[in-house]
Amino acid sequence: MSDEIQVEVQRLNSRTAVINLAGDVTTFAEKPITGAYKQISDWGVKNVVFNFRENDYINSAGIAILIGIVTEARKRKQRLLMAMPSSHFQKIFRMVGLTQYADIHNSIDEAINSVK
Repeated sequence: MSDEIQVEVQRLNSRTAVINLAGDVTTFAEKPITGAYKQISDWGVKNVVFNFRENDYINSAGIAILIGIVTEARKRKQRLLMAMPSSHFQKIFRMVGLTQYADIHNSIDEAINSVK
């Protein structure tokens, strides 16, 4: 487990952006993840894809970060999509109810195609 997370924002078009996460989703990830979310929300993006391809670990603080973003996204009428979470992450997302508000997809392309 590491304190470091890399967060990269990728704008695909006027309606969709991807937040690429590499590293552990813990309390140390709050500022970079919420900052990336705020940045793309300020662009007026309506579809937010979280790319979990390079994540091995998430804890309760990481889940809390995602729940906070879900709450904000609902207020903004944004659609959240989770791309490539591990089977362990998928199980956690289902257990805490995130899948009620964010669809899980096997790839970024699949997530993007679901909002077309």
